[in-house]
Amino acid sequence: MREQWWVGQKWEPKVSRIQEPTGCTAKAPESALREREALSDEKAPATGHGGQPETRHGRCEPAQSPVRLRHAQDGARHQPNSATLFSLSIGEAREQQREPGALLQAEDRLRYYLNPQYRGLFQHLGRLEGGLRFLVELRGDLVEGLASKAVDGPHVKEMSGVLKNMLSEWFSTGFLNLERVTWQSPCEVLQKISDSEAVHPVRNWVDMKRRVGSYRRCYFFSHCAIPGEPLIVLHVALTSDISSSIQAIVKEVPPSETEDTDKITTAIFYSISLTQQGLQGVELGTYLIKRVVKELQKELPQIKTFSTLSPIPGFTKWLVGLLSSQTKELERNELFTESERQEICEITGDSTTETLKKLLNNNEWVRSEKLVKVLHSPLMRLCAWYLYGEKHRGYALNPVANFHLQNGSVLWRINWMADTSPRGIAASCGMMVNYRYFLEETASNSAAYLGTKQIKASEQVLSLVSQFQQNSKL
Repeated sequence: MREQWWVGQKWEPKVSRIQEPTGCTAKAPESALREREALSDEKAPATGHGGQPETRHGRCEPAQSPVRLRHAQDGARHQPNSATLFSLSIGEAREQQREPGALLQAEDRLRYYLNPQYRGLFQHLGRLEGGLRFLVELRGDLVEGLASKAVDGPHVKEMSGVLKNMLSEWFSTGFLNLERVTWQSPCEVLQKISDSEAVHPVRNWVDMKRRVGSYRRCYFFSHCAIPGEPLIVLHVALTSDISSSIQAIVKEVPPSETEDTDKITTAIFYSISLTQQGLQGVELGTYLIKRVVKELQKELPQIKTFSTLSPIPGFTKWLVGLLSSQTKELERNELFTESERQEICEITGDSTTETLKKLLNNNEWVRSEKLVKVLHSPLMRLCAWYLYGEKHRGYALNPVANFHLQNGSVLWRINWMADTSPRGIAASCGMMVNYRYFLEETASNSAAYLGTKQIKASEQVLSLVSQFQQNSKL
């Protein structure tokens, strides 16, 4: 592919690293070359003084977000007219049955013109000191700007996609270093790990010390061009069985400072957090889990069971929306059985859908032992269906479920009152789920899920799904 350098006030082509086929004599039409010159005089991607990006940390480092966004939006626009001309020339070449060399040369030039001009700038920046960090933060600004509608349009979305693809290549496993965090790690690293925890927020330094202490492991990926900077973080608990409560992991103090390796047979992945918004969509989590599994097998070969204890974000929102839609269409909900509605009515004095919605939107219901007992059965089967039966384009609707199922895990167990924090009650009515990794089956499970959209689930989950199909109606 050809690259470009920013020289003076115009883009100059750089010699392609891919040599053109020997004997190729086909040249671009003069009209196309004139079009290319016109394009090169258009506004180039924004730079700072001297043609180099200016940022908080100096040249080739991140600028303030509004500046990056405005310049990115201006630089995202490019015209495909030259590419259109070359696509026509390729069609003519095929019709005239020209020799393969000429056709390959024309296709190479088409690929060149289909690439936006800012791609060459990104490639150049990626080679400079601090440039990769700048590009990651630029992508983060684009993602945030598109989400908040601060910037919009197909050109900006395309720029974000192009940058994501480039970052996916630059952040492949060969460039990533696996590092373990301990209480002796640099304070800056511990602070970043604490600040970036998105699943179970760290309350204080005592909590942080517990999460990197005995019977716990914390790992992160860093990049060779950004050493010591956590990109994605994985927290692991070392236990004797598959955990069913997050409180037992993040709140309870380990029995001793010294690990008894004979009691460690299970590794529980209970939190994985991306620290860089600009790396959204870049596949890092899958590689991190695989690397950590190998690291744990090397350190503690007696570990035979690998599982997660995962949140179920979006379940409560999905359930409340389902109740609303059923009430609107049928004037009553059919998710709960008649006996369940009567029991709820005896406790609350009302079993209407509005009362159920208020209960689910209010964390106070968990303080009533009677309500917790009554809602146990219906919410468990509804959650099982949400994870197993609700789909988006054939795959699991829940993003966490989709991630682990793509990795080849088994939908193993749904746990009642596993996260009683306000956040856990609000997001998933306090439920959490285990995705279990059978190392010898992950490849086949992943292929089955990606190929046929088949979800591998345990008997407990399938039994709950069957209960849903018998007692609830969508």
